[in-house]
Amino acid sequence: MDHAAVLALFDRDMREGARPDGPDALVERVGGVVRQVSSALGWNGVVWSDLDEASADAAIAAQIAHFSGLGHEFEWKLYGHDFPVDLGQRLRDAGFTSEPEETLMIGEAADLNLDAEPPEGIHFLSVTDRAGVDLVAEVHEKAFGTDGSRLRHQLLAQLTADPDTVVAVVALAGDTPVSAARMELVPGTRFAGLWGGGTVEGWRGRGIYRALVAHRARAAVDRGYRYLQVDAMSTSRPILERLGFEPLTTTTPYVYAP
Repeated sequence: MDHAAVLALFDRDMREGARPDGPDALVERVGGVVRQVSSALGWNGVVWSDLDEASADAAIAAQIAHFSGLGHEFEWKLYGHDFPVDLGQRLRDAGFTSEPEETLMIGEAADLNLDAEPPEGIHFLSVTDRAGVDLVAEVHEKAFGTDGSRLRHQLLAQLTADPDTVVAVVALAGDTPVSAARMELVPGTRFAGLWGGGTVEGWRGRGIYRALVAHRARAAVDRGYRYLQVDAMSTSRPILERLGFEPLTTTTPYVYAP
């Protein structure tokens, strides 16, 4: 894989050319910033910027004013190759809080190792309705220890308004949900994004996450997508590397709460 070329393609298609991630979201291009504005239950934030030392502080202040005026917490999604090089420090100085750094990993779908199957006693359920969405949110809350209301709202809205843009799946041990994940598909691009893969404590280390990645990767290949993208935490990066994903850069969420 040509890392520089694929990263440039990712920046162009998925960041500078970002599309709304749900029916209640709007992507706006203001000066050197591309941002998504959504409801309070949706994702609000900056996905791309083209800034330099002279323009960065004013752009940061403008985004704070805009989202604060809406009463929304928002995220500035900063990548390791973004400019200026001190943009992260400028965000912190402006009142943002940085969350743990992740690694942007991309795999060429046709070259990935997709033979991983669910371990014995586990079966996968495709999510198509509210009951399935509730199972995904239940796993999310147990696996990550966070409220699943935003995920529940967003996933149900996507499945209702445009089901071809999302694939969600729950791993069940009998009737008990133990892991879940989703894949977001962006029509007109070559990228499918893998999101939300989480496994409930006590069920980790059994190959469920790996099987969920392979399951979604096969679905992406079937739909004609060339690349799979993941923002990987340190715990999932080794699994993804064994499947054939490659690290391209880092990404760090910077969050501002008005």
